[in-house]
Amino acid sequence: MSDHDLLAERFETHRQHLRAIAFRMLGSSHEADDAVQETWLRLSRADADAVDNLGGWLTTVVGRICLDVLRSRATKREFPSAYAHEQVAMTSPEEEAMLTDSVGLALLVVLDTLAPAERLAFVLHDMFGVPFEEIAPIAGRTPVATRQLASRARRRVRSDPAVPDASASTQRDLVAAFLAAARHGDFAGLLRLLDPDVVVRADEVAVEMAASRASMGAPALKREMRGVDAVTQAFAGGARAARLALVDGLAGALVSVRGRTLAVFDFTVRNGRVVGIDLISDPKTLDVLDLQPVPREASGG
Repeated sequence: MSDHDLLAERFETHRQHLRAIAFRMLGSSHEADDAVQETWLRLSRADADAVDNLGGWLTTVVGRICLDVLRSRATKREFPSAYAHEQVAMTSPEEEAMLTDSVGLALLVVLDTLAPAERLAFVLHDMFGVPFEEIAPIAGRTPVATRQLASRARRRVRSDPAVPDASASTQRDLVAAFLAAARHGDFAGLLRLLDPDVVVRADEVAVEMAASRASMGAPALKREMRGVDAVTQAFAGGARAARLALVDGLAGALVSVRGRTLAVFDFTVRNGRVVGIDLISDPKTLDVLDLQPVPREASGG
């Protein structure tokens, strides 16, 4: 098998994922296929051997391609939603299933109202769990600004009564169960709630704060840690102090002292499991987060 054939075989393992991203970004099966094909062409011209994380590289490329398409639409004042919706009856059963799987027509309509960068941030982070640090270079923004883009998009999506709010309630229940399991050291419970490849990311301030408390037995933190053990380490000694809160409209957790927020745990949930937790202590980021208490009936209290 030639090097080109091997590369094509590797690409095919990512095709379905890339098409799912492109469809949610563009709302059109035809344009999604074009974006995936362009991604393959760029890979075939690149030095694939120099790519450490092929999946991440492909996600970045297809994201940039889709962002360019969305910006071109905005310049030409095109309105693709009507076209995309008319195509439903003409697509294959597989494509119709893809449309109704986790998107739905109502959500597609709302996504069409977002600015291109907002849609990029929302789709990649909220739907596919891509961290803001990786989305930021695609959008040409800082991670903090990218987080704000996703937050604005999320508020617009959630404010539309036609879009089901199941994801928000699912995340709330999942985070509440996670905090309860962490407080009681229920390792088996955590295993049921966490994706095996869960990623914990801590900002520089959180890492420095943990290092300063090392003499008191506080666990060390790294900028990025993977696996269930990393989650246990991140919450060691802090689980009892963490309480449920709304972080940019979705359930998360925070630690505060005398009314001052010291740390926020921002959860990313996909397919009913926690796939990522961002530990945020940098005051600049904390200042832009929309932190709200969880309603009493929602928190089970």
